[in-house]
Amino acid sequence: MVVGFIGFISITLLILCFSYTLHFVENLHKGDERIVKQSKKVAIVSLALALVIPFVYSLIVF
Repeated sequence: MVVGFIGFISITLLILCFSYTLHFVENLHKGDERIVKQSKKVAIVSLALALVIPFVYSLIVF
């Protein structure tokens, strides 16, 4: 049950990462520096969490 929840969180964070990456590229072409920086930071953080959370969970459980 918990593994399913961890998988759901990981997939949700990956979707957020791709979404903010698309926002980053879109705003990069528009030239809006503030939103570009924010989108890049959120994309990096969500990708990092999507990869780290399952890894940490597997270390704790197994």
